[in-house]
Amino acid sequence: MSDTISIQTLTPVDPAEYAALTNGAALLARPDGGVLRLTDADRQDFLQRMTSNNIVALRPGQSAVTVLTSPTARILFVFSVIARDEDLLLLPAPGQSQTLARHLRGQIFFMDKVKVHDLGEEWAQLRLMGPQAAHALASLGQEASSLAANEWATQGDLIVVAQPQYEVPGFELLVPVAEVASVNATLQAAGARAISNDAYHARRVELGRPAAGAELVEAHNPLEAGLAWACAENKGCYTGQEIIARQITYDKVTKTLVGLRLTSAVAEGSEVTAEGRAAGTITSVAQSPALNAPIALAIIKRPHNAPGTALQVGDQAATVVALPFVGA
Repeated sequence: MSDTISIQTLTPVDPAEYAALTNGAALLARPDGGVLRLTDADRQDFLQRMTSNNIVALRPGQSAVTVLTSPTARILFVFSVIARDEDLLLLPAPGQSQTLARHLRGQIFFMDKVKVHDLGEEWAQLRLMGPQAAHALASLGQEASSLAANEWATQGDLIVVAQPQYEVPGFELLVPVAEVASVNATLQAAGARAISNDAYHARRVELGRPAAGAELVEAHNPLEAGLAWACAENKGCYTGQEIIARQITYDKVTKTLVGLRLTSAVAEGSEVTAEGRAAGTITSVAQSPALNAPIALAIIKRPHNAPGTALQVGDQAATVVALPFVGA
């Protein structure tokens, strides 16, 4: 294998969009988002036996991010769960709604009282972020101060979920399709700026937040990919639980999500080496507006994951840094 890694050209981030994320209010449309609905008596027990978080502990008004893992504890899906009186709403990662629905239906045993409904055509998703997000949210009649982390509330037909730990911190909005234009107009009139996926991606990497299709993939388990906080230690068995519990108990997490300062941007998926030996893989790359430098997220083996460690990506130098690169 050649030691040369091709240098990538990164799309510059629009300064106004980045300013909205860091100093104002930023609004990201998610046309490939989806919503699933779980109904019937066993809906919480059903997710409890398959996923990493303590779903049966959720009460109406609460939400959680949970990981559906394989028998070998590899990440299959990461999604949010919204607990309501009569059902659970699931928010899959963008583009994964139909595959998650198929997977869940395939796990229903004949005695299970649970049904999976796809509501993708009824709801649209928006993410509202930035330090002025609460001000913009107030224009819809929702006081953000009333929502603690992972709580949700309704405002008319709108559902607002507070998510400070997952993705770029902010609020996930579920909007009836017929009301999307009106909600967008109201939020933008209150100062929220529509942003691109490029700006969102750069900010996500700066904050060291893992994402589906990048860090949250089957090659890794939740502990390696930075989602230990979504793995409840006080719940019963679920698929992959024994492996995750053993890694926590015996400190056997052999690789972790880290930041890398780069000399030049490299391709996602590039191998990272230490003294000529494989040490990990680049999972996300961005041009940081805050640092005016290329940065990356990577999942790196111990002991090469310590901040300050010098690594190589092909013939490019890289240095491990603690996450986040910049403050929220």
